[in-house]
Amino acid sequence: MEKKLAKKDMPQWLKKLEAYRIYAPRKRDDVWNYEVVGPSDGFHLEDVMTAVPAKKIIFPQRELFFEFNETDENGCQLAERWPEETPVVVLGARPCEGKALTLTDKVFGGDYEDPYYWKRRKATTLVGLACSNPPSANCFCRSVGGSPYSKEGLDLLLTDLGEAYYVESLTEKGEKLIQAGGKLFAEASPEDKKKSEKIHFEADKKIPRELGRIEKVPLKLKDIFASPFWDDESMSCLRCGICTYLCPTCHCFDINDEVEESSPLSGKRVRTWDTCQFPDFTMHSSGHNPRPDKAARLRQRINHKFQYFIEVWQNYQCTGCGRCISLCPVGIDIIKVVEKVRDYGS
Repeated sequence: MEKKLAKKDMPQWLKKLEAYRIYAPRKRDDVWNYEVVGPSDGFHLEDVMTAVPAKKIIFPQRELFFEFNETDENGCQLAERWPEETPVVVLGARPCEGKALTLTDKVFGGDYEDPYYWKRRKATTLVGLACSNPPSANCFCRSVGGSPYSKEGLDLLLTDLGEAYYVESLTEKGEKLIQAGGKLFAEASPEDKKKSEKIHFEADKKIPRELGRIEKVPLKLKDIFASPFWDDESMSCLRCGICTYLCPTCHCFDINDEVEESSPLSGKRVRTWDTCQFPDFTMHSSGHNPRPDKAARLRQRINHKFQYFIEVWQNYQCTGCGRCISLCPVGIDIIKVVEKVRDYGS
């Protein structure tokens, strides 16, 4: 289904989606992030990359599994807490974010599905926006198998035609949003389609950065596992975890019981994001840590994205969004690191 939506009709369309909780990029304190919006709220779709990706909506940074409370009989009563049933629309998701969720689907799917993740995932409709201009100076999606107009993981793909959006419906969930809009969506003409294709063609040329000969990287990572290369590359790392927390595909988590001081049998079990860049991420109860230093932890991050994930899922676990480069406080550049890996010893 290919339609056309005038930009001036966007607020009316959102009014018709009152059954959904709608997230879109909004700017606060000079930072773009996804926030809940209404038809009359100000938000922005063009050339915007949020700091935290859409994964936070489906895989929140902190989520409650259950609460436990001490009973009068010195027992413990459990109360499960499941995600809300409200359907969600993410408006303006970038193609790299849609692809990122298809990778996270693999991790939380398979033989053992994570019910918390999938409850949100199935309730979420992703309305993607093709990149007519790179939203980041460090985009390199094409180098890792993506594109500025990729449809992977999206339910609708919008392409900005100027006064209107060219709308491609990709799933049943996407079609439902179009049907809700009714006559606001006009039939797209052949000229609209040609204009959209031209915008996509030109967008390919605008991707600012490239990671070449990437196919050599997985084997080279095996070869240099014990190399002093990692000590040199990790020297400036602050161990802050920004690179992983803001990554659309990083998914490591920890589960903890938060107990009340007055009663150790009362509290909550919560899941929170974790990162391989924290010193205690792999700390054993014995006190042994197999990744005791920054070098081992940087190596883990790069290997996971460019070797281990390839071996298990046949995909790079990087979509080239560039967040980890743009927002690293000490300027660690994953493209440069991987290029050095590729060329090491050559």
